[in-house]
Amino acid sequence: QVQLVESGGGLVQAGDSLRLSCLMSGRICSLYHMGWFRQAPGKEREFVATINWSGGVTNYADSVKGRFTISRDNAKNTVYLQMNSLKPEDTAVYYCTAVDRGRSESTLTTERTYSYWGQGTQVTVSS
Repeated sequence: QVQLVESGGGLVQAGDSLRLSCLMSGRICSLYHMGWFRQAPGKEREFVATINWSGGVTNYADSVKGRFTISRDNAKNTVYLQMNSLKPEDTAVYYCTAVDRGRSESTLTTERTYSYWGQGTQVTVSS
């Protein structure tokens, strides 16, 4: 059974940086495409970034492109989200997610594609 545990969230000021981590247990990380989604208060969960099983293909929401970087270390069974130049509108609960690498990479920006979800980590950016 796949388990995902996020860490690294916190309270920061606008312009600061944070790095989120997502540790997978129960399976080998390289068997899965991975992603990050977020949900702000009163809003629907939205796509942030995704990375394919090998790390060779990444995709970002327009709102974070150029500021966030998704990466993975399959040897450590961990996926990261480096967030720079944070803005108050980045405030949300950030969720790590995974799907079998057999799934088409063209579907990875879609929430319903994913099979496994972490519990989320809160990121709060003050102005």
